[in-house]
Amino acid sequence: MELFEHPDNPVPDGASVQRIETVDRIGLRTARWMPTQSPLRGTVTLLQGRAEFIEKYFETISDLRARGFAVVAFDWRGQGESERLLRNRLRGHVDDFADFVLDLETVLDRVSLAKMPGPHFALAHSTGGLVLTLAAPRLRTRFERAVVCAPFLGLAEAGFPQGIACPLASILSAIGFGTLPVPGRAARVHMPFEDNPLTSDPVRFQRSEAVMAANDQLEIGAPTIDWLAAACRAMRQVFDPAFCAGIPLPMQFVTPGQDRLVSTRAAEHFARQTRAVRYLEIAGARHELMMEDDLYRDQFLAAFDAFVSDGTPQSGMGGDGSRG
Repeated sequence: MELFEHPDNPVPDGASVQRIETVDRIGLRTARWMPTQSPLRGTVTLLQGRAEFIEKYFETISDLRARGFAVVAFDWRGQGESERLLRNRLRGHVDDFADFVLDLETVLDRVSLAKMPGPHFALAHSTGGLVLTLAAPRLRTRFERAVVCAPFLGLAEAGFPQGIACPLASILSAIGFGTLPVPGRAARVHMPFEDNPLTSDPVRFQRSEAVMAANDQLEIGAPTIDWLAAACRAMRQVFDPAFCAGIPLPMQFVTPGQDRLVSTRAAEHFARQTRAVRYLEIAGARHELMMEDDLYRDQFLAAFDAFVSDGTPQSGMGGDGSRG
């Protein structure tokens, strides 16, 4: 189990790759790095989005290391080079988002907290943000703070209405169609750059496409109906008023103003329900803030720097930029 090297996406030096196994015997690929600059500021554990893989985050990993952070990255079950859950490996599947929480807890117990220096922080994207939020009541003693970009707390307003999609997915899952792909979603994730919903940066977009084209073992396509039904249950759970009120982990949500995949309004609404979450929206940005044009990406990194440094001896890069 190794990291995939591509001419346009070299593996950051000093990687330590390890396969670990969850209690339900699912193999996960993990990788870790020490920082390239002093002073040591702790460890950031990266929680990627749906259909992503460690290699997609090499640039961000290098940025974090240059800021003095050690980094832990891993592939969720069912994607990247972690163990796939269906015979058709292209289908993005999970039965319950509690399984993703188990993945996160396993990585923390076996890698981040066991082998890497504190203090510990989380950096999550999209689906990783939903998993982190779902696990947040149990994470206060593990993470000091967490930053989430484009948190998947609701389906995009311009897409299939969530009030229809979620009940329909629940019904289809219950009657045995759960491992089929969500109708209308592409079997593969490749797409042209023009009008893509992910990033306005052509170089970063083509880099991700090139890595997947060179190694199709990293790719998954459409989520299954079970995956969507599980995501809907997780979103309902985190929006329960008692759940919102009980979140102890300080979190910074950073949402793209032009997100067409997940709902920025849902993330803003959630932030208003809990005192633990701050909210910042970056106007004009698309869904993948860490893969966006520097105009938007630099704003995200500045928000990350400010939030993880807030309340610590390290100096930040300005205010937290929160609103709401």
